[in-house]
Amino acid sequence: MIDQDEFEPLAPRRPLFRRKRVLIPLGIIVAILALFLALRTPDTDRDEMIAKYGGEASEFVAGPAGQRIHYRDQGRRDAPVVVLLHGSNASLQTWEPLVQRLGDRYRVVTLDLPGHGLTGGTPDRDYSADGMIAAVDVVAAKLGLDHFVLGGNSMGGWVAWRYALAEPARVDALLLLDAGGMPLRKGEKKPPSNIGFRVLEYRFGRWLATRITPRMLVEQSLLGSVKNQALVDDAMVDRYWELLRFPGNREATVLRARMDREPAMADRIGDIKIPTLILFGKQDRLINPSAAQTFHERIAGSEVVLLDDIGHLPMEEAPDATANAIADFLRRRLGSIATGPNPPDPESR
Repeated sequence: MIDQDEFEPLAPRRPLFRRKRVLIPLGIIVAILALFLALRTPDTDRDEMIAKYGGEASEFVAGPAGQRIHYRDQGRRDAPVVVLLHGSNASLQTWEPLVQRLGDRYRVVTLDLPGHGLTGGTPDRDYSADGMIAAVDVVAAKLGLDHFVLGGNSMGGWVAWRYALAEPARVDALLLLDAGGMPLRKGEKKPPSNIGFRVLEYRFGRWLATRITPRMLVEQSLLGSVKNQALVDDAMVDRYWELLRFPGNREATVLRARMDREPAMADRIGDIKIPTLILFGKQDRLINPSAAQTFHERIAGSEVVLLDDIGHLPMEEAPDATANAIADFLRRRLGSIATGPNPPDPESR
């Protein structure tokens, strides 16, 4: 027969067990909270970023919806105007290699689109194609530009061809550099997104993206965007990382991830009748290079240039080849309107 007294010492353990059931989950929550606080990356300081990434050429213009758009107006003021639009999570700095190479023949205007660069988040939170088009119009009005050549990379290319559909009389020619917006061709699969874009596919990832932005994540995203890995140096990573954290830009990134890109608009691209250059890197891992052919088939009279061993950012990876292709295209297709005055003699500078 079992003596009940042998089990009496076990009774006090029950409160201890209950305390453990409470303390262990509480400890996990505290650890998660501590990890979150350790990894949390706050927004960068607005004035500090303007001082670091603005420069003498930088200007700001107010828009009707409360935007404060950052832009640069460079090159020859008496020459034809080329307006260039950057891609998602980039900034106007991505065009500086082309400004240096085309500025002696063209007036080159670049801007930070809403939710990017030193423009930052906008009060209306409109990061759609219409919102981007409105920003271009604000800068064009400030500079008194009635018409211009319009170019864009990736998301900026999508905005550029949408602008050409919305305001065809104002666009003399279209430059699409690894541009977005075309559907996949038959049998194609969407290329795997880089790690930064993959995070935004999930609701929790979008929430985290406005609070935690590791520098390493930005670096890996850039490495996944280019073929020439040596291009991704510390200065480039810092620029993307710090400007992504400029006030309002991370929220804008999350809002764009959930935005309707209006894919049906691709069916209207055949309405574009202006001279169009389609330039893609053959090693683009974000947009299938075959999209160049789709653009070409849908835009009558367009021309295609494919660059070997180049990824998603040809203006940074191959600025000489990209600038030469653009200058040659504009000279042939637009003649004197696109070449402007003869470049100045280097000896006279």
